[in-house]
Amino acid sequence: MDLIKLSRVSMKHLITLHVMLDTLSVTASAERLCLSPSSVSKTLSQLRESLNDELFYRHGNQLIATPLARRLGPTVHQMINEMNQMLTQEAFDPASYQGRFSLAMRESTFELLAARLSARVLSQAPGMRLEICSRDSMGFDSLSKGQLDFIILPHDKSQPPSSQSNLVWERLLDDEMVCLMRPEHPLAAYSLTIDDYLRFNHVGISDGELAVPYFELQLAQQHRHRRVSVQLPDFGSAAVMCHESDLLFTCSKKWAETARQAKGLVVKSLPFDYGEVAYSLVWHQPGMNDPAQRWLYEQIVHVARES
Repeated sequence: MDLIKLSRVSMKHLITLHVMLDTLSVTASAERLCLSPSSVSKTLSQLRESLNDELFYRHGNQLIATPLARRLGPTVHQMINEMNQMLTQEAFDPASYQGRFSLAMRESTFELLAARLSARVLSQAPGMRLEICSRDSMGFDSLSKGQLDFIILPHDKSQPPSSQSNLVWERLLDDEMVCLMRPEHPLAAYSLTIDDYLRFNHVGISDGELAVPYFELQLAQQHRHRRVSVQLPDFGSAAVMCHESDLLFTCSKKWAETARQAKGLVVKSLPFDYGEVAYSLVWHQPGMNDPAQRWLYEQIVHVARES
């Protein structure tokens, strides 16, 4: 163990690296840390010298983290959380807390949870800042790197990936799947059969990080593949597409009952065994060392149970 080399790296350096990995901007990092950009640049320069790595390099107008910086991200995030826990001796006080948390959700989850969660959190912790972003822009890697605190997403119960063992999955809501169509659809007045379901074209939802949905596999094994003629990134756009065409949209029943985009569409039960679906909360395991993050976790679970 090189104690002399270790003594040259302080929490200031680690916190700066942590925030830089999140923002990829010296100016934005300086604003978040209440420092000047030159101070952040100086700290980065010291850390570059200690680690013998550039850490960030410029590509066009963007800063890109080096492989070493990205690899250090989860470890630095955990160290900061553990240090915060060690220094925070008193119980967490939401009313006086000043801090930021980042959550990512699929668009369907915004409709179900985001508004009520924000209202509950900010009524108790008015100084807390919630950054809620699209799950399409930030995914599981962002949790491991400390850029996100939580992800909430719908999925097949058999679907959570096992490749990232440092991620914790907790089921928040059980759900079921339904088929949406416009009132003028040729099938709207009838019970939906499997032949009807497969005879019409469908609008599908894309997700690059999850495996092929179990219901798709079940459908293909029991019958045949459905025809997905339009692929979209979110539920709302798919529902709007159904209002204007004879496309069928298979989605979460809870979302269909809540979302404004789904109002006026006809809801049909699926005519085949599609397995079980749910909404789950995902986080990076070391994150729960932070009392504030544990408190936010409790609020998310409370709001989900009320749903």
